Amino acid sequence: MEEDTDFRIRFSSLCFITDHVGFHGTIKSSPSDFVVIEIDERGQLVNKATDEPIYKMSKGLPEPNNFAKKTKLGLQNLAFEEGSNQKVSILVRCSDDDQNHQSGSEKEDTIHDGTSKGEEEKFYALGSLLDEKTNELLDQFACDIKEKWNSESELTGPSPEFSLGRILDKNQRAILHSAIRQKFPFLITVGKNSEIVVKPNLEYKELCHLVSEEEASDFFKYLDAKKENSKFTFRPDTNKDHRKAVHHFVNKKFGNLVETKSFPEANYNAGNPNTVITVRFREKAHKHRKRSAESQERKVIYTAFTLRKENLEMFEAIGFLAVILGVIPSDFSYAGLKDKKAITYQAMVVRKVTPERLKDIEKEIKKKRMNVFNIRSVDDSLRLGQLKGNHFDIVIRNLKNQINDSANLRERILEAIENVKHKGFVNYYGPQRFGMGRKVHTDQIGLALLKSEMVKAVKLFLTPEDLDDPVNRAKKYFLQTEDAKGTLSLMPEFKVRERALLESLHRFSMTEEGCIQAWFSFPHSMRIFYIHAYSSKIWNEAVSYRLATYGSRVVEGDLVCLDEDGDDEQFPNNKVHLVTEEEESANAYAIHQKNV
Repeated sequence: MEEDTDFRIRFSSLCFITDHVGFHGTIKSSPSDFVVIEIDERGQLVNKATDEPIYKMSKGLPEPNNFAKKTKLGLQNLAFEEGSNQKVSILVRCSDDDQNHQSGSEKEDTIHDGTSKGEEEKFYALGSLLDEKTNELLDQFACDIKEKWNSESELTGPSPEFSLGRILDKNQRAILHSAIRQKFPFLITVGKNSEIVVKPNLEYKELCHLVSEEEASDFFKYLDAKKENSKFTFRPDTNKDHRKAVHHFVNKKFGNLVETKSFPEANYNAGNPNTVITVRFREKAHKHRKRSAESQERKVIYTAFTLRKENLEMFEAIGFLAVILGVIPSDFSYAGLKDKKAITYQAMVVRKVTPERLKDIEKEIKKKRMNVFNIRSVDDSLRLGQLKGNHFDIVIRNLKNQINDSANLRERILEAIENVKHKGFVNYYGPQRFGMGRKVHTDQIGLALLKSEMVKAVKLFLTPEDLDDPVNRAKKYFLQTEDAKGTLSLMPEFKVRERALLESLHRFSMTEEGCIQAWFSFPHSMRIFYIHAYSSKIWNEAVSYRLATYGSRVVEGDLVCLDEDGDDEQFPNNKVHLVTEEEESANAYAIHQKNV
């Protein structure tokens, strides 16, 4: 096909399993020549009317741990338990009375021996969500950090880390984050793609140079607990310069979250004018957390629909819909990507948008060659791969024989159709996976991301083609100047991805760290697309190598599906067979059978 000329040049190593002569033709002369209709999990075309909410994620997925749901509320109030008849191992200086400026030491709730109810919950959370070995390693990691600090020797090299592994349940991750920070306030926890990583809290150590370790410990527990209308009070201090240093530290590190004020100590005498520093959460932060908690309690709205688009990149379509609906691109989920130069139909789910709201935009999006229908409420989002396949209607134009082929064209076409029908074809990833650019392809960007070459990935993404249009002029200007703000003024509004990246670069700069932040301006599904593109290239090359090495023979190590009539896109393990050496020798299977 003529559209694939550049693709064939770049992937010249591709091999095929049939040797028919073939013919020349052109595809995608216009979008209407290439119609793609998604097939849902029930085997139905998504452009057909449906009144049934068919996309539910619960099947086959583990239920969230009930303990996680119950414990989360208790952990929010760790270190604020009152009326406990057991000893609190550290002093807790938190009060719900904004008018009381007593020092924290006068607000102790202690008795003899044991641990507080809150402490019990922390240990229970860690013991329930982490296995015994991980708990022991976490304790040892904490001890090692503390011993290193107590020896007054600096931590050299990269900051030590301890991974708890991947915790798939979001509620459980939240509980672990809080429990670890409450138990070990000199540690911090960070999330990396469902993985929890524990590190030393360098700000804790810095504060210990200004106040006692006991106070530093209590302060970070107070910050993590985020109890509304509470406050934290440092010990009385007569040294004004020292108080100024404490004020400066807290406001520099946590000024967006809390505010500090100095008050005379309650019941002080004129000869000993002690002053205390009181910390409390900013009012805006209170309201924000309150709104967040309320929104979490409300049930999340999911609305499913079928999207029809014409000659429009999918990410551009999502970006346009997000702007109109007042959500962000990552609120949309889908089962797979679709071609740009085509008319495509695909299932989508959008969060936080009601069916009524989605119906309201039908007329507005028609000018962007889009339409939405089959709108209905569902229980959850879609995931990549949650489909049975795609149905294609393809028009091939400008048909002609190969050079030096004098056979009847009609016969050549029928021959090719029969070969594909009976012998199948190698299901290579095509140009839509790698992009139609002549200079940069999506797999090159994916490789740069895999190698953590973030600046290179950004420059590849913004590399212009040899075309004189607004988009490529803007890209050319950026590569020449690295002026993100100036490039934004040149980049057309409809280039959603490019503008999102440039806005982040303007904010974070064109450094390695800035480029990392810029990539995170994309939804995960968009970022992973480039990684998948590189994986697809490797798959193409691996298949070509296998065919070049073994030809069409089925050899030991190949996988075949034993159920010839099976039409599931996912084969049960008992239907997939690993070819043995004996079966290879006996030619037990043919390459044209359904291979996995």
